[in-house]
Order: sequence, then structure tokens, then C-alpha cells
Amino acid sequence: MQNIIEICKEYGLEVPADKQSEFTKKVAENYLTKAEHEKKIGKLETDRDTWKEKAETAENTLKGFEGVDLDTMKNELNEWKKKAGEAEETYKKQIAERDLNDKLKEAISGVKMHDDMADIITSELKEYVSLNKNGDLIGFEQGIKSLKEKRPTAFIDEEQERLEANKAHFRFTQPAKPGSGAKFGSMTKKDIMDIKDPTERQAAIAENLGLFGKGD
Repeated sequence: MQNIIEICKEYGLEVPADKQSEFTKKVAENYLTKAEHEKKIGKLETDRDTWKEKAETAENTLKGFEGVDLDTMKNELNEWKKKAGEAEETYKKQIAERDLNDKLKEAISGVKMHDDMADIITSELKEYVSLNKNGDLIGFEQGIKSLKEKRPTAFIDEEQERLEANKAHFRFTQPAKPGSGAKFGSMTKKDIMDIKDPTERQAAIAENLGLFGKGD
């Protein structure tokens, strides 16, 4: 693209060398080149189209509100806000309940109870337990303690279970001493008293109460 100095030379107009800079500056301040003009016109057309589109959108939006009462619009907006809030609260409660159930299921797996009471105990435990801000289960031990007092037959007595197991162990594994005259599977009073483990000794005594008098 030719500059203004070259164009002037073509038409016999010569600008002195010491004036060319100032001349070029003046022309630039007062006139646009064809490219600059087209660029400016293009921007104006783009802006025009953008604002035209916005105006049409606004007009169509306003048409949608024609005949609609402002109070009705406000009421509908408030109703939708309320529904959105309720949906959010429901979601949070469902997530919290799911997390609580998972933690409770994990904790209760270590508690021995009769199978037909498991669902009832799990349900009633929810009155005692909750999750703290770190997601840890709290209140479980106290809940189990309270329910054992409320429904003692729902739980398996681990101490009694161990005692019964020991009875079975001694009944089927302890032979009579040679020459004692006792039948197979029975024990003598001395055999029992020689047992060092107190729990096993008590189990053997309970199994052979006939060997012990009131004074023993």
C-alpha cells in the first residue's frame, strides 16, 4: 500500500523532506485509509447487528410477560425457590441417612444378637446414634447398653455362650482316669479342682454338681 508522500509525488506534488513527518501526521489525524474505513464500517455493522439481536430478544421476552400479573410472577418465583430449597434439604437428608446406615451396619456387625431381632435392634439404635462433623459414629456403645437393658433376650450372652462351650468341651473331650471307676466323659472331683483356669474350672463344676456337696 502506498503512503501519502508517494501518492503526492505521482501527481507532481513534492513535500519537502523536513516537512514529510509533520505532513504525514496531519493526514493521519484527519483522514482514514480505505482499509481503516472498511474496518470501522465493519465494526459498526457488527455492533448494529448485535444490538438489533438484543433488542429483538428483549422484545420477545417482554411479549412473554404480556397479560401476566406482577404479583403472580413474584408468587411463582417464590414457589419455585421454595421447591428448590426443599429438594436440596431432602437430598442432604438422604445422603446423611445413607452414611449413618453404612456406619451403623459396620458397627453392629460386631454385636451378637438373635437373627430375628437384628432389624428391630438396628432400627431402635438410630434413636441413640448420630454422625459427628468428621463422619464418625457416636452414641453406639451407649445405645447398645440401653437396648440390652430394654431387650435383654434379643442379645446373645457371650459369657453364657462361652460357659456352654466349655461344658461341651469337657463333656466330650475329658476321659476318666484309669482305675477311677468313672464312665467315659466324666471327671472326678479332684480332676475338676486341679483345673487351673477359673472359667474352665467353674464350667466343669457346673457340669458335675453331683460331685460337690453344700460345704464344697
